[in-house]
Amino acid sequence: MRALITGGFGYLGGRLAQFLAIQAGYQILLGSRQRAEPPPWLPQAKLVQTHWDSPTSLAQNCSDVDAVVHLAGMNAQECVADPVAALEFNAVGTARLLRAAVRQGVRRFIYVSTAHVYGSPLTGVITEETCPVSLHPYATSHRAGEDIVRAANQRGEIEGIVVRFSNSYGAPAHKDANCWMLLVNDLCHQAVTTQRMVLDSSGIQRRDFVSLTDACMAIRHLLDLSAYKLGDGLFNVGGGWAPTILEMTRHVAARIYAITGQKPDILRKTGKDIDRPTFLDYKIDKLIGTGFNTTRNDNVDQEIDGLIQFCLRNFTQHS
Repeated sequence: MRALITGGFGYLGGRLAQFLAIQAGYQILLGSRQRAEPPPWLPQAKLVQTHWDSPTSLAQNCSDVDAVVHLAGMNAQECVADPVAALEFNAVGTARLLRAAVRQGVRRFIYVSTAHVYGSPLTGVITEETCPVSLHPYATSHRAGEDIVRAANQRGEIEGIVVRFSNSYGAPAHKDANCWMLLVNDLCHQAVTTQRMVLDSSGIQRRDFVSLTDACMAIRHLLDLSAYKLGDGLFNVGGGWAPTILEMTRHVAARIYAITGQKPDILRKTGKDIDRPTFLDYKIDKLIGTGFNTTRNDNVDQEIDGLIQFCLRNFTQHS
């Protein structure tokens, strides 16, 4: 299969490109606005220049492509800083790319969205039928992108799929990936550079965590899945695991101790009513029902250990 990955130099994009090329034998095209040649971490990939305001450029990117995985987008901080640009890129940019994909005869289009469309913080039992309520520009701009893809799928123009990812963790393909604000990645980075982990909360909130390995496997599963199993094309992708932030922090600290022999200090906010305990069950039953098998029970420590080793190689004095 020949797949175009937009945002292929990003956090999930880099790992996904490696996974699909090396483990699944895909021919990978990486979309980029600035880079001119394939990256050293995936030299066999083909790089295509992307100009988001040019229908001709987008059509060329989608030419002779079986599937598009659309990961390019503005992050949460950027969306807050410029909500208008967020809609322009996350929604209008998606519409332009989707139109080019349809016109070029691309069979399948996967739009990678976020669990945060359901609200923030996430609480309770969440399924694909849970009503999205978040008004954050990051969530609303992604919702707009989702609707564009789902509408095209409903019209039969393309096999449009929307995946809502929870909180991912794992080593990126390269150290310049914009991922060091993510909780687990930030904890590992803090630990190897400062020998402590500082939380900006009490840590009693719950989050669903999905490893990058499972995230990549889920996307491959949806790329290969028979069309008749896609249904409406909307899928939650999570880890089926929702520890508190403090529980995850302590788990990371234990893995750091196992690898380095040093246990980092954990600092967090304390006091009355700083945070209230929450319950979270981010359901992925719909995805499981299509035949997907999560590896969470087997790879949590492996993923965290790989992330710690990555930080030790890239962010210490001897790196």
